[in-house]
Amino acid sequence: MSAGANWAGSHTYSAPAFVEPTSVDELQQIVASTDHVRALGSRHSFNDLADTPGTLIGTSKLPHSVEVIDEDTIAVAPWMKYGEIASALKPLGLALHNLASLPHISVAGAIATGTHGSGDRNSNLANAVAGLTFITADGSIRELQPVDDEFDGAVVSIGALGVLTSVSLDVEPAFEVRQDLWEGLSWDALLANLDTVTAAAYSVSVFTTWVGESAGTVWLKQTVPGRVRGELFDATRAAVDLHPLPEIDASPTTQQRGVPGLWSDRLPHFRMEFTPSNGEEIQTEYLVPRVNAVAALTAVRSLADRIEPLLLISELRTMQADSLWLSGAYDTDCLNIHFTWKRMPAEVAAILPTIEELLLPLGARPHWGKWFAAGHASLKPLYPRFDDFRALALEWDPTGKFRNEYLARTLDLS
Repeated sequence: MSAGANWAGSHTYSAPAFVEPTSVDELQQIVASTDHVRALGSRHSFNDLADTPGTLIGTSKLPHSVEVIDEDTIAVAPWMKYGEIASALKPLGLALHNLASLPHISVAGAIATGTHGSGDRNSNLANAVAGLTFITADGSIRELQPVDDEFDGAVVSIGALGVLTSVSLDVEPAFEVRQDLWEGLSWDALLANLDTVTAAAYSVSVFTTWVGESAGTVWLKQTVPGRVRGELFDATRAAVDLHPLPEIDASPTTQQRGVPGLWSDRLPHFRMEFTPSNGEEIQTEYLVPRVNAVAALTAVRSLADRIEPLLLISELRTMQADSLWLSGAYDTDCLNIHFTWKRMPAEVAAILPTIEELLLPLGARPHWGKWFAAGHASLKPLYPRFDDFRALALEWDPTGKFRNEYLARTLDLS
């Protein structure tokens, strides 16, 4: 049985075997008895990160569970989607600190790749992890807590350490958010006032095509009650609901124009009940140290005429520093430069080295779950704990059960 393709159709899984266990015990037996194995979640990685030369484990038929540990912590089945967890938290009056643009992604995949939402004071989704339970290479169960020396290395682990069976997450009391959109912010205003723009709300996104004098549309997601901006430099408040992609129907997006709603109904850009984003696309993202943000934006703008024909939209977001070894925000606040490309794989692959020639010297780290060109020789200088993670992966998986072409290419783990 074939695993098929990822959500966007940008990668067809090459694994010769695909299985779908229905219990954690069965999952554990498969891992213990298989030479090469990886787990597949919601299929939102755009590259070959989840692939394997052996058996690919589909997790969609495994049991779902959300357990309240205490007033600050829950334990969840890691193959669950964030939208499902938000629904379970609603009657409990609890919330996660942030969500990504899509509520359709799984917890395991999001934390393993350092996926994030936005906000100057918000860290990535992985930084909310308060505990991990793995099936390791020999089939045994291993638990980690924040007090363990390996914890900060094991959270963003891109599947190199084992298969997750439970994740504990920090929670907080539920809160409301309103979403206001501003159109036509100029590049001059954005670059001169970048810190003010990104601090204008709890979560801020700027959608741009890079061409022209207008930087694009600014999405401000502010907690309620909270200060709501009456102006945003030379931008004007949007009078109608907007989709991130120009001239696309806005009905799949979460409610805008300042209507307050639950955190889970405003922090994502898209509603759980709709097909996310565009679908037929390729995604790339680089996480740039905040001190180099304006230089990075200026560098990408210099390629605008080459980027625009391949692009559906770009999104700019921010993220607070964390201590997770392979996180794009390890030890630095970030500006995240995201590209949603048309499905033009040859053309996209051709331009990525050019973008990276400009951004990697500024400290930009690629998002692990999206397309990028850099290999381990280029990535190693960007991650101070690179060698520590490699040592951890070799210790946990001495026979290479969880390794694949992706890990060989990116971390020199073969």
